[in-house]
Amino acid sequence: MYRTFFGLEENPFNLSPDPRYLFLSRQHQEAMNHLLYGIHERKGFIVVTGGIGTGKTTLCRTLLNGLDRNVETALVFNSAVSEMELLQTVNQEFGITMGRAKRTKKRYIDTLNEFLLKNYASHKNAVLLIDEAQNLSHGVLEQIRMLSNLETVQEKLIQIVLIGQPELKKILALPSLKQLNERITVRYDLSPLGKEDVRRYVQHRLSVAGGGTAAFAESAYRAIFRYSGGNPRRINAICDRALLVAYAGDAREINGRIVREAKKDIDGRDSFMTALGRIFSPRGSLFINILFLSLVLAVIFWGGQRLFNL
Repeated sequence: MYRTFFGLEENPFNLSPDPRYLFLSRQHQEAMNHLLYGIHERKGFIVVTGGIGTGKTTLCRTLLNGLDRNVETALVFNSAVSEMELLQTVNQEFGITMGRAKRTKKRYIDTLNEFLLKNYASHKNAVLLIDEAQNLSHGVLEQIRMLSNLETVQEKLIQIVLIGQPELKKILALPSLKQLNERITVRYDLSPLGKEDVRRYVQHRLSVAGGGTAAFAESAYRAIFRYSGGNPRRINAICDRALLVAYAGDAREINGRIVREAKKDIDGRDSFMTALGRIFSPRGSLFINILFLSLVLAVIFWGGQRLFNL
């Protein structure tokens, strides 16, 4: 709705993990460096954790898009799988065909090992990336540990990246997973953005979306940081709603008041009168206007009929 008003080519604050919109704050750059180091140096196990909405999925999508052709990749985004389903998914992602052989754990692992050995002989690397890894069962995590045994005398044949929420650290620290935890050589924990990074993040996304005329005042950036806590996903939600509020009010600049109003909308604390004002604003939806007026006329007509019958 507001894209044309602000001269934007697309919505700058979509929640989908689009790698084009990855904002490399200092910590996101450090996380990327850890990932690349672990992969290129064949460290075996790499773990990146962070709260909901801190940009983990966008980071891993950007990583996969940025790896060269000498790296074969497999992405598992559905972590609610059994041990057998995990092996099946990994082989499918690597493009491994099983033929008519019976589907057993041993057969899946043997076929994967053959693929990895040929891959290594061709001077290639292999990466298995599992998103939302905190949802993996202990049995599947143990199966993943067994996959790390696929190696030569000198190097690991497959690099395994686990991406998950903070509880993944607690899970890996359990005594029953000690062997797996001890194999993790590269770790990084993503934290929320700082005040200045929030400003740069918003400006970056507006720039990627085509620039436009949308301007955020200093008071807006302070409010965005306060209400979002530096969480990128919450920043997106607040900024998206703030642009809509500004559009409805025919305002070219987003200030702290507009951000506060946007936050109230998101929290569902908008007053009835504010909602009516939004509907009948100069830029309110024509469809909503017509619908509302139709309801009002229907109520008046129904009330008149009741009075007439009395």
